[in-house]
Amino acid sequence: MSVQDPHAWPASPSSAQSSAPRRIAPGWRWVAELIWRLEHAFERARADARPEEDARVRIFVIMAGFAAAFAALALGAAYAALLAGPGRVGAASDPAVLVRADLTDRNGQLLASNITHYGLYIEPKDVWDRAAAARQIKQALPRVSWARLNKVLNGDRRLIVMPGLTPAEKAAVHDLALGGVTFEPEDRRVYPLGASAQHLVGDADTGGLGVSGAELAFNDEIRAAGRAGQDFPLSIDMRVQGVLENELAAAAETAGARGAVGVVTDVHTGEVLGMASWPTFDRTRRGAAPEGATLNRFTSAHYEMGSVFKSFTIAAGLDTGRTDMGTLFDASKPFMIGSRRITDFHAKNKVMTLEEVFLYSSNIGTSRLAVEMGPDVMRGYFRGLGLLDAAPIELKESARPTVPRRWDDSTLASLSFGYGAMITPAQLVAAYGALTNGGRYVPLSLRKGGARNPQIRQVISEETSLTMLDLMRRNVVRGSGGRAEAPGLRVGGKTGSANKLVGGRYDPTHAIGSFAAVFPADGPVSARRYAIFILIDEPAAYPRTGGFVAAPAVGRIADRIAPFLGVERRADRWRGLDGKALPQDAEVAQRAEGAL
Repeated sequence: MSVQDPHAWPASPSSAQSSAPRRIAPGWRWVAELIWRLEHAFERARADARPEEDARVRIFVIMAGFAAAFAALALGAAYAALLAGPGRVGAASDPAVLVRADLTDRNGQLLASNITHYGLYIEPKDVWDRAAAARQIKQALPRVSWARLNKVLNGDRRLIVMPGLTPAEKAAVHDLALGGVTFEPEDRRVYPLGASAQHLVGDADTGGLGVSGAELAFNDEIRAAGRAGQDFPLSIDMRVQGVLENELAAAAETAGARGAVGVVTDVHTGEVLGMASWPTFDRTRRGAAPEGATLNRFTSAHYEMGSVFKSFTIAAGLDTGRTDMGTLFDASKPFMIGSRRITDFHAKNKVMTLEEVFLYSSNIGTSRLAVEMGPDVMRGYFRGLGLLDAAPIELKESARPTVPRRWDDSTLASLSFGYGAMITPAQLVAAYGALTNGGRYVPLSLRKGGARNPQIRQVISEETSLTMLDLMRRNVVRGSGGRAEAPGLRVGGKTGSANKLVGGRYDPTHAIGSFAAVFPADGPVSARRYAIFILIDEPAAYPRTGGFVAAPAVGRIADRIAPFLGVERRADRWRGLDGKALPQDAEVAQRAEGAL
């Protein structure tokens, strides 16, 4: 039997040895062969009595392994920092991470963003002097709860003292160098514009989920945009929003009101350009908010709207052919339905044309028209205008109306001039959009560009819509809406006034005054057009009618936002560019001054 030289380098592996690599996938064969050669290099070093060579080879292999691992980590970190999208960092390793996109207005103005804050924690057993620590922390962080701070310091385990410390607050406490005090980062939603648009924007909780307003309505989309490193734009224009909030607050304070609500919309797309509720509140001190301040009155408050409903009654009459501009209505005496006596607020005691019914806001005229049309016609138009269902806006707060169960003649009369149903301002504004955009009911939306896949329906004809626009313009230049005029902007609209039901009776000291407007009111149905609605809730000042407490704010808002919206000022057949009545219309305008 031959003896193999132990120092000889084998020309090739034995047949038994060579069979293993052949069972390994070709892509990994070179790794197996490298390991085999390294192992035999160690064996040769031992056989040659060169242990130091064996050690050097092993050290080299270990160093090479560590170098490869660190290189892989460095490449991964560089990729995450330089190539991964902002919303993707860490998302793959922790799918539960919630990243919310920045909310912006339609022009990119920041409304909400995420900023790292810190939670303040204390481990009591590591605090040497608890009383001194409490004093120092309170001095460095004045808004911390004294009761909570002492409770944690005198406890027996690590607890959070206060969440939401800003970087500056964290640094102030950290600089105290107190034992047992630690911080944990937390992603917190911040609203750089403070109380502005807060009812519309809403809030997100500390877990990164929307809880109200647009934050809740678009929660999943905001998160998806955040993961993609994108912003999420809303429909509002902060320039319009600022004007709306400013004028709404001024009108409410002047009237000594309990509350107020206002909105500006694009009647063709349904986009909400501004939405405001008054009074506002500090979102960081929600518990100290005035009564009703946290309520989004636009989507959640219910009102009997009063005379603004006359627009819907007259539109239905025109659209069905039951009336036209030449129809006469006997308003020379009260309208009797059984024992019920319906009168006008400012009685003219004469037979009126349809135009006069609208301009003088005649309860008698619209009641006669509603009773003539009957319950089926009235119910059909009210349903088509969205007055019998919650407004289909994205906000979850959109509330259902309170509508009558019986539609008898007395109910029809009440509905014709805005009593008998309690609806939200959102419902009313969407319905007015249909009257002024060519007859199409378009859902309101906070999404830039309008609602996704909106359910649009034709409610009235384009001809009826044009007639309503003309009546609304006439009401501003010759009727009850004169104080809503804005020079050169051709504002049209309708006043609304209603007493509230208090203790089973309608109390004139508890009322609402509103004005639903559109501008410009002239031109074809396809012309660019915007709606403004202002409602003043329980004004203390007298008179409390919409023409006095709400219409002036509408005119000022239109005047200020027209440049932002690109609305050109010009004269029309009623008024000059300066807003003054033309000679042939001055006498009529003076006669209408006292109308509702």
